[in-house]
Amino acid sequence: MTTKHDVAIVGAGFAGMYLLHRLREAGFAAHVYEAADDVGGTWFWNRYPGARCDSESMQYSYSFSRELEQEWEWSERFATQPEILRYLSHVAERFDLRRDITFGATVASATSHAGGWTVELESGERVEAQHVVLATGCLSTSRTPDFPGLENFAGTVLHTGDWPHEPVDLAGRRIGVIGTGSSGVQAIPLLAAQAESLTVFQRTPNFTLPARNAPLDPVAVAEHKGRYPQLRDQQRRSATGTLRTVRPDSALDVDDDERASRYERGWRLGGNAIFESFDDLSVNAASNDTLAEFLRGKIREIVRDEQAVTALTAQDYPVGAKRICIGTDYYETYNRDNVALVDLRAEPIEAVTATGLRTSEGEYELDVLVLATGFDAMTGSILRIDVRGTDGRSLREDWSAGPHTYLGLAMHGYPNLFTVTGPGSPSVLGNVVVSIEQHVEWISEHLVHLRDHGLTRSEARLDDQERWVAQVNEVASQTLMTKAASWYMGANVPGKPQVFMPYAGGFAEYRRICDEETAAGYSGFRLS
Repeated sequence: MTTKHDVAIVGAGFAGMYLLHRLREAGFAAHVYEAADDVGGTWFWNRYPGARCDSESMQYSYSFSRELEQEWEWSERFATQPEILRYLSHVAERFDLRRDITFGATVASATSHAGGWTVELESGERVEAQHVVLATGCLSTSRTPDFPGLENFAGTVLHTGDWPHEPVDLAGRRIGVIGTGSSGVQAIPLLAAQAESLTVFQRTPNFTLPARNAPLDPVAVAEHKGRYPQLRDQQRRSATGTLRTVRPDSALDVDDDERASRYERGWRLGGNAIFESFDDLSVNAASNDTLAEFLRGKIREIVRDEQAVTALTAQDYPVGAKRICIGTDYYETYNRDNVALVDLRAEPIEAVTATGLRTSEGEYELDVLVLATGFDAMTGSILRIDVRGTDGRSLREDWSAGPHTYLGLAMHGYPNLFTVTGPGSPSVLGNVVVSIEQHVEWISEHLVHLRDHGLTRSEARLDDQERWVAQVNEVASQTLMTKAASWYMGANVPGKPQVFMPYAGGFAEYRRICDEETAAGYSGFRLS
């Protein structure tokens, strides 16, 4: 069976849903193919206890519809996964999106040909489309490390990125958690409250900031809604896609008391507010060190066990070089009598056994093993599809030494194929919904331009692509973000090339560059 569309979209998260809506309005026959059973993308799969957005809910939402902005009521400063999923379901219903989405449809391959693309589903169904857009998400391919003996564990194995949809009874169980990135930091306090015992296995300590989450004040919400147009514009003009206002001086330009006062204010406000303190924290190692020591001081104040303090303060990289975690009562959890922290740098994992997990120091008996081991970020969801470009070239082979894109939007050798928040775009370095909207609007306008000018083919030029890759690398090298073995670098996946994947020049600058590309008549593309 073969189906034909103008545009085939892969993924029904924030990106795929908005792109479908936008292309429909522009008069294209567009259709979405989604592996899950409903909309939501990463928010469909990540249902672990404590799953919550680390961007503020009234900013982490669509801006394309004034009516939608006014009618939806967020309940908390940082929305939970169930609330975000309800929001996306509401959007799908409100704009009648589901009629053009095929659920349970995993895309196996996409092959370029003279007339466009052939997309093949795992079911065997074939789809013909002039254009394909991969809206597959940056954090949607969960990763399970190859722990020896994992298949022999007699208890329950859970992954935060693919949590069961039915309730999981963890009360009174002996739980082990591997991983202390964002998912682990959010889940650990809630798991500790249920468990008979919780053992946290930490390889690399993270810097974790308090969320200070709270119900939204109705008066503040009404004021925010009344200023939505101005506030959305402010988000689009910012480096992070947020309403953050950074003080325009260095952490080294003030005395110790002033510096401590600013950091304390940011710590009290919660979320990422502490990064408003100074404007050089991501580029000046000496300034960053002052923030790192402040945060380690907070850990020492909160955590009572000296061994845990030593493990939790052993960061050997700058603040922000790994994704900052936003948590609630994370450090406080290590003061609970039923919680233990195992430092895997001191005692590495040797194997999973039938009854637990064995390190170099002995075995920990467990009933449940929670893998908070993250994602094959940014490229994993793209490369699990067998993408074949002109002359049969393989995207997996072309990216074997790291991804090469033009603006994170398109790739040379793969005409009429586009990515939303792909590698080479700001994507994960800020409020991703703002990036998604910008990408969707740029792609939609590009396709309209092609149609209106009688053009059927768009391919990124190789020279422009390679210049952009060099620019992404150059910008990253001017920051401290390359100073850690992070998933930004692909370092969490054995064998994955370690290159810095996002564009670190800020969202506003990236948007300006994309607007210049449009104004120049898409000079970085060969149109025909």
